[in-house]
Amino acid sequence: MPLLDIQNISIRFGGLTAVADFSLTMGDHDIYGLIGPNGAGKTTVFNMLTGVYTPTSGTMTFDGESIVGLKPYNITKKKIARTFQNIRLMKNLSVLDNVKISFIYQEKYGLTSAILRLPSFFHEEEDVQKKSLELLKVFHLDDKKDEMAANLPYGEQRRLEIARALATQPKLLLLDEPAAGMNPQETQELTELIRWIRKTFKISILLIEHDMRLVMSVCEKIVVLDYGKIIARGTPDEIKANPKVIEAYLGEEAAHA
Repeated sequence: MPLLDIQNISIRFGGLTAVADFSLTMGDHDIYGLIGPNGAGKTTVFNMLTGVYTPTSGTMTFDGESIVGLKPYNITKKKIARTFQNIRLMKNLSVLDNVKISFIYQEKYGLTSAILRLPSFFHEEEDVQKKSLELLKVFHLDDKKDEMAANLPYGEQRRLEIARALATQPKLLLLDEPAAGMNPQETQELTELIRWIRKTFKISILLIEHDMRLVMSVCEKIVVLDYGKIIARGTPDEIKANPKVIEAYLGEEAAHA
């Protein structure tokens, strides 16, 4: 049984079809890429996967259960996490608190324990503190734990956002343009980080990215969208040689050349 099985999802806004008949199947520990020109519908696919939008038609199952129509917080509980093209940290909170908040889905104490400050509350709070610090150490952010998230350099904010997503203990991590705004050195470090995340956390990763060097070096399979429709899918080598992909990015003359 595949981990993620999307079959023929479409979404329309009024008379505009933003995504048409999109299908994708992923297994455990896969790293797939979703690419295409600006406005191709890539982030719309992520928004359907995470409950921001509900598909007009089609099916989506995750771990054998339908996720169509679920709210974003229920999607997170199902073990799907995401980052955003525009970083969405809680910038007025500390680096540590940004990660601790994501552990809320794993807390077992009830409202009564929290209000009365029962031992179960303090025990779990200590556990969350420990796990959060361990995660920050993995991402080389433990020395910044008390800083406001807004004060971190751009690359470190990206790493914090990924760390926060991983705190929900996902089986599938969605990365929306993680290399946006990064310099070549940061992008290379991110490439290694993505490989390391898959190996260490034993999860699947689906990423949207415009940096083709990153996509081609880290993704096992790639799906290409243009005007909301899939125009190609395959291995990095197959995608690089596909005339439809070249045309979508560089124009018809380049494809014929």
